[in-house]
This record gives sequence, structure tokens and C-alpha cells, in this order.
Amino acid sequence: MIRVENLHKHFGGFHAVDGASLEIAAGSITGLIGPNGAGKTTLFNVIAGRLPPTSGRVFMDGEEITGLPPHDLFHMGLLRTFQIAHEFSSMTVLENLMMVPAAQTGESIWSAWVHRARIREEEKALKEKASDVLDFLTISHLAEEKAGNLSGGQKKLLELGRTMMVDAKIVFLDEVGAGVNRTLLGTIGDAIQRLNTERGYTFCIIEHDMDFIARLCDPVIVMAEGRVLATGSSDEILQNEAVIEAYLGRGLKNKGAA
Repeated sequence: MIRVENLHKHFGGFHAVDGASLEIAAGSITGLIGPNGAGKTTLFNVIAGRLPPTSGRVFMDGEEITGLPPHDLFHMGLLRTFQIAHEFSSMTVLENLMMVPAAQTGESIWSAWVHRARIREEEKALKEKASDVLDFLTISHLAEEKAGNLSGGQKKLLELGRTMMVDAKIVFLDEVGAGVNRTLLGTIGDAIQRLNTERGYTFCIIEHDMDFIARLCDPVIVMAEGRVLATGSSDEILQNEAVIEAYLGRGLKNKGAA
């Protein structure tokens, strides 16, 4: 689904992404790991159109998408979340979800005056869809809660829910486990697996929690110093000497062999 060819992103003399090439297969849950500063988030930002590449190419379903802006990629079904959730804090959880779909009739002042019946129908359909999303994520009890009052894990679930309000094909999740307690992280993992198996979502996940990665991801891609260091199953990665030296540490090698 996604193919990255010899991608570079430089900030002055710093090469954040330095010739990375990788593929993300349709229908997969692909993990992306590596030490801090490896270039993972910068790679996400280039693929998702938030940063232009210095050089290199990105393809989605065989079509080149290099440098396309985020709103174009959004309409193509490529979405991403962030390490820090980007909710509308003063709006309810339900309203946050209803805001997602683009080109709503009520966005136009003229339409708001002359197409009131259509707007009511759209809002009813959006509310029903948002309620279904909350049920799927098991957070329907938070529908009328202000999004700013949610815990870190609940905000990550809300971000995942926002991807469900449109026809997402591939979702890039950036450190979905950061600041999330183990119970909610399990709930998030369950939702990702169900979206993958039941709705055909493709995921690419940046995460430092190797237990979470091992549970969900195959394959796992390892980055170091802006390049792809290794690709394989979580078991293979845990046994890879180059990965151990660059990132995991010898204690994790012993854990993987246990």
C-alpha cells in the first residue's frame, strides 16, 4: 500500500531521514521502532504531507503522493495521529467525532440558511455514526464529556475514533502508548486489532513498548540514524545483533530468548 524510496529529510546539516526505503503492506499492522532521534516521526510527517522531503519518493497504491498536502491525503484515506492528542478540548467527545468528515453542508453560511433540512439530516447521520464509533471503542459513556477532561489514554482512543469517521485506508499512529495506563493500552490494542481484522484498516505504529509491538505488529521495521536498519517479525528483531546494539540493549536480547 505504501512504498517509500530513498527518502531524505534534512534540516540544515542534520539528516533526520537519510535514505530510508520501506514498504507497508495493505492489511498489515506494521511496527516502526528505533531509538530517540532515529527519524521515525519525521518519516511519518513526510509521508503524511506535513513536511516536504529533501529528496526521495512516496507511493500509495502505486500512485506517487510525494509532497501532497495533508488534506489531499486525508481524502485519499491516509490519516495520522500524534504523540500528543489534538482534541477540541471545549467540545464534547461526540462533537469531536462529528467534526471530522469534510464538506459538511452546514460549513457554508449560505447553506446554513437555505438547506436547513439537509443539515439536520446530515447531523442526525453523523451523530448515529459517532455513537457507533464510541460503542466500538467502548467509551460511549464519555459521549457528553468535554474532550479536554479526558485522560491521556481516553484522548488516544478519541483520536482513533476520529479516523473511523471517514473511510480511512491507512492510519499512522505515533506513540499511541505514551502516557497511557496498561488497562487503556490494552483497550487501544484491542480496537486496533478489530479495525484491522473487521474493517480492513492498515496501520503503521511508532511505539517504544515492545510488548505492545510484539502483540500487534508483523512486520516490525527498525530505524536508526535516519535509515532502515532491519525488518522482520518481532522475534527476529529481538534476536538481531545490529538492532540489539543500536536500540534494544542486551537485556532485551536475553528476554527475547527466554
